[in-house]
Amino acid sequence: MASEAQYRPAFRIAAQRFTQVVMAAQDGSTWESMSWKRRLETSGPNGQSIPTRGAGGKTSSIYMPGELTDKGRETSLAFGEWLRQLYVDQLGLLPKHLSDPGTLYVRTTAVPRALESVQQILQGLYPGGTNLTLAPWDIVIRTPAEETLYPNTKSCARLAELMRAFAQQAAEKWNGSDDMRYLSKKLGKWMPGNKPLTVDSRPRLSAVMDTVNATLAHGPDTRLPNELYDERVRKVINQIVVDETFRGYGVSREFRMLGVGELVGDMVLKMVDQLEWNQRHDILQDFTVQSSSPPRLSLSAYHDSTIGATLASFGCFDSHERWPAFTSHIIFELFRKIRTPFPSTNESKLRWPWNVTTSSVSIIGRRPVQKPTTEEVQEMDEYFVRVRYNDRIMTIPGCRAEGKHLDGDESLCTLVNFPIYPRCYPA
Repeated sequence: MASEAQYRPAFRIAAQRFTQVVMAAQDGSTWESMSWKRRLETSGPNGQSIPTRGAGGKTSSIYMPGELTDKGRETSLAFGEWLRQLYVDQLGLLPKHLSDPGTLYVRTTAVPRALESVQQILQGLYPGGTNLTLAPWDIVIRTPAEETLYPNTKSCARLAELMRAFAQQAAEKWNGSDDMRYLSKKLGKWMPGNKPLTVDSRPRLSAVMDTVNATLAHGPDTRLPNELYDERVRKVINQIVVDETFRGYGVSREFRMLGVGELVGDMVLKMVDQLEWNQRHDILQDFTVQSSSPPRLSLSAYHDSTIGATLASFGCFDSHERWPAFTSHIIFELFRKIRTPFPSTNESKLRWPWNVTTSSVSIIGRRPVQKPTTEEVQEMDEYFVRVRYNDRIMTIPGCRAEGKHLDGDESLCTLVNFPIYPRCYPA
């Protein structure tokens, strides 16, 4: 089924418009852009070259595995426009016209669709005429060996071992179940050799789900047999694949640490950087640090498996959740509780952590949560983190206890008690 879907014409425009920078002089002094159009081909039974054709016989509107389709570009652009409406127009936390490229930190994996997604998001966030910087967008990419924007099993043998173990547990749990027998009855005739569908069949159940979700998103030209879109079929597949992929993050501390620990740690460290910059800037009144202020928005383009793993590690994602849809997102918002003196009383309120006041200057940095001083912990305790998944405010179970959230709002977790925080910060 997967091989059938990959030759569908879901790339009508982008596949026909490629631009590459090429060297125009041997000494490297001149560079030009070259536009080109891609055509895919395959090999026939006798080795002859055969053009790859999509629906309607088209040969130039086909995407390769790993690339972003036109529908993906559309939804990514819409997400960037939504970010602009919220953080620029509504809240005023980002400037209407970008003049300092350091305002944003942008990172993506090397997977083509992730890079293409972030490019579309940036276009929606700062469309033509609103980006006043003369420099090109600065987009950070790490080597595959150092990538942390997805659970990196290729760089961590223990993580790969744990992932296989949880997948095997899921196979033992589900392969003989009534739900799996129902799936085989409905879909078995579409499996190679009419073999039963199982968690670990070929293709795996997760690959079947990916194919169904992708074809559903791209209209009638990509549709597969109707049995694949049966409501119960999709519900059962989702439940099993979510259980296989994400259950381990909820039950194994080691799995959480190896899978998303460094990713969450890097994210929390950016929040701590903001806290420390506030201290230097406001208490010391050192305006020379303005140019080195942390980014106001860190934008990372990663994958559906990362989103599910992160939420499951927070205790916010179980088998009742749908697999993250295309262009799903998690937003981590940092607030600070400000105490404003009034003539007769002190009143507390929340605000965003730019130009806030603090009571001491110290470097907290990348240390375990038990090591900062009492005063530093109190400083962090004034900061709160809110998690939004697809614009749905999430309440993290670990933040529900008294003292671990803002009074009256369990969704605002204190930074010092933010889940996984002590596990992500090596001494």
